[in-house]
Amino acid sequence: MARRLTAPIGYYWGDDAYSVGHGPDALALQLAADGQPLDRLRLAGASTTIDEIAEKVATGTLFGGGTLVVVAEPSPLMPGRIDLERLIRVLGEVAEGNGLAFADTVDNSNKRPAALAKLRDAVAAAGGEVRKFEALKAGEMPRWISERAAERGITISTEGARLLAERIGANVRENDIDRRRQGELAVSELDKLAVYRLDGIIGPDDVKALVPEAIPGSVWAFTDAVGMRQADRAARLAEQLDDKPAPILIAVLHRRLRELIEVGDLLASGMPAGALVRTLKLNPYRAERLVQQARCWALSELDDALTSLLKLDAAFKAREGGGDARRRAAMTLWIAVNVRRRGAG
Repeated sequence: MARRLTAPIGYYWGDDAYSVGHGPDALALQLAADGQPLDRLRLAGASTTIDEIAEKVATGTLFGGGTLVVVAEPSPLMPGRIDLERLIRVLGEVAEGNGLAFADTVDNSNKRPAALAKLRDAVAAAGGEVRKFEALKAGEMPRWISERAAERGITISTEGARLLAERIGANVRENDIDRRRQGELAVSELDKLAVYRLDGIIGPDDVKALVPEAIPGSVWAFTDAVGMRQADRAARLAEQLDDKPAPILIAVLHRRLRELIEVGDLLASGMPAGALVRTLKLNPYRAERLVQQARCWALSELDDALTSLLKLDAAFKAREGGGDARRRAAMTLWIAVNVRRRGAG
């Protein structure tokens, strides 16, 4: 049973955009508990003002239900302390029957404005609801998809839900991928599948027919593919990272190759793999991965790959690499020449 709030306000945040967007639903149900229809007004923090928000929530209705104002991404409203203080005062100006909610989608950046945390704390202190929604981890999405399908009266098989989760990239385990929109994408695909399969159960064949693969790019997955000399996979991942500037990819590759050379040298000198944790101050999992990857290379191959990478970097910095398309082609060529195992077809 939902907690009865002492104030008709809420703050919903996290890196699951779908759940953040639907966070105010429970608040809306409470406000409409007397059976009166409730109007919802969604405002964007980047295009509204504090005065507009105050006007909407402070104006009560004589007849009918109230209004729930949902402010999406409130950060632009608070460029300074005075703005933050004014917005916090609005929390106490909500007229009876109305409500005010903030939807704040987190991008996992360490540069989050401090004003957002202060606003969130003010909502909690005033008796409002504060909820955080974290993006689902790998393995959790199939159940979540089944639950969203049931909410919509859609029937999807266990295998269908599992394949849909795989198709939208939910099974990728690297921590650096952007999962914010995966929930929204899953629901969008469910709605499309429901139209395709009006009766009966949505199965894996339906998912294969309608849902394209949308595997998110991961820098970690890319460097791991290079380390394991999985050239085809590395090339595909490099294409998915086309929004990343070439110098960034070169920088992470340079670091990985240097690590593999260091690990390879130590292994060649007779150091047990288990001693690398202490010598290089690595956690056991990372040490194990680097050992596994270093054993895929001869030291001379790592030296050649690093030398070739430095030449590629110099060409890019001298603007000899041309536009983005030519730079992507140059990276693909570097992978083909240096990552693919010699003698492999």
